Amino acid sequence: MPKSAPPKSTPVARTRAMTGGMAIVEALIANGVDTVFGLPGAQLYPLFDALQQRSDRVRTYGARHEQTCGYMAFGYARSTGRPGVYAVVPGPGMLNTTAALATALGCCAPVLCITGQVPSAFLGRDRGHLHELPDQLATLRTLTKWSARIERAADAPAVIGEAFRQMLSGRPGPVAVEMAWDAMAMSGQVVPPIAAAIPAPPAPDQSEIEAAAALVARAKRPMIMTGSGAQHAGAAVAALAEALDAPVAAFRGGRGVVAEDHPLGVSSVVAHRLWPEIDVLIGVGSRLELPYMRWTGMAKLIDRPAPPPHLVRVDIDPTEMQRLVPQAGIVADAGLGCRALLVAIGKRRPPEDSAAARARIAAAKAVARRAIETVQPQLAYLDVIRAVLPRDGYFVGELSQVGFTSYFGYPVYQPRTYVSEGYQGTLGFGFPSALGVKVAHPDRAVVSVTGDGGFMFAMPELATAAQERIGLVTLVFNNSAYGNVLRDQRTNYANRVIGATLTNPDFVALGSAFGIDSVRVDSPETLRPRLTEALGSGRPALIEIAVAQGSEASPWEFIHPKR
Repeated sequence: MPKSAPPKSTPVARTRAMTGGMAIVEALIANGVDTVFGLPGAQLYPLFDALQQRSDRVRTYGARHEQTCGYMAFGYARSTGRPGVYAVVPGPGMLNTTAALATALGCCAPVLCITGQVPSAFLGRDRGHLHELPDQLATLRTLTKWSARIERAADAPAVIGEAFRQMLSGRPGPVAVEMAWDAMAMSGQVVPPIAAAIPAPPAPDQSEIEAAAALVARAKRPMIMTGSGAQHAGAAVAALAEALDAPVAAFRGGRGVVAEDHPLGVSSVVAHRLWPEIDVLIGVGSRLELPYMRWTGMAKLIDRPAPPPHLVRVDIDPTEMQRLVPQAGIVADAGLGCRALLVAIGKRRPPEDSAAARARIAAAKAVARRAIETVQPQLAYLDVIRAVLPRDGYFVGELSQVGFTSYFGYPVYQPRTYVSEGYQGTLGFGFPSALGVKVAHPDRAVVSVTGDGGFMFAMPELATAAQERIGLVTLVFNNSAYGNVLRDQRTNYANRVIGATLTNPDFVALGSAFGIDSVRVDSPETLRPRLTEALGSGRPALIEIAVAQGSEASPWEFIHPKR
């Protein structure tokens, strides 16, 4: 009898000796990372040494504070939808970035934090080793979607791969990995990393689509509200809106999904004017903070809103359907869900008078614009910024009087071009996040629109802008105050002002000292040529805008309108 063939052996991947730090860097490269923000320190020397050796593939941007590393990664991620990666030392270094991690979590931004740890022998020993925390991983897990430790070099590809899978699948969000000081320096045999397999979003459930379509098909005056989860789905949302003649609104994260100069693209103020007549609300990738917290009021906050209007939700995160229970929920990617819903309603929606619907929306836009004209001088400055900034330029706001007014007073024309702080309301996020936005988009116009208080949180990063040649244009509105706090103390606390007024440096002299092109203006008319010149130069620039303390009208009646 013929001899049987020997069994085929499974090919063994060739391994290569490398340190833990190099294994992390190679895994980042395999996953498409070409930019890292970081501040080196003892526990991360092997990682930064590897970044230097692989500088042909990865550009590393330094910063003057760990906080900025986190915010730059956030700005990069928020404006691209791609992972923003940063590396900082453990303990106080990592803790300095927690506001940025919390902001990324709130805004569903894919951010990867890489940090070190005490030497392996000291883990959990509470000996007071340099930068030791009681349980750093537990701290990180409260602020991220997923966090883990890399125990040895050989494990780095798998752990980094899982970090990318967690970060980018389902509802995006921040993740973190840590590695002990000695393990990061130790060499081991490592299988060459490959890109993580990101699972495709599941197809929408047809029964959910049909239930939602039944409500939408009967609607006479529907409205769509978008959030961060719809930023990649502009074409699908616009097609659904066109079929329904439905206005499309957003508060912060969903702005630009449908351009606000489109007949159906509306600001939050316009949406509020239309709200009483809406019979179906379609929330797409949004927590729907605007109607069910700001318009309803915190005292009336409920988890199961009763119609009218009927609520339809499209969201990739199934837990959202329990946080705010709709009459019909579609657990799906925003684009897939909207397209499936469009197909379903196309079979049953009766024809409506499109011209009348659009005329009604246009009239609401005109009335809203006249109403917000009272919010001065902020609106006049925003009009100049909008006129000068290209349609695809990036506006990065801040917790300031102009920033708050921009929620409704600055039209947004393209997805991801309006970068906000989300519900965390993180004062000081704007300038450092804008640096990351500009790194991600070196050939696009980017402006940081900040107040004097928020700007001073990360002011030393002017040095980073100069050293790294980041051509960001920063507008510092200087009213010598934390404007909201000052207004509230004067209005609600019998003018008992404490901690709200600020003595500031000469911002023009300060910027010049860092080698930044710096000028001062005091009106919208004088801002226009200076902003045009700064954006055209391609160099880092600072424009201080002098505003009389207490002169800015309150924008809050349009953010928290009275019922």
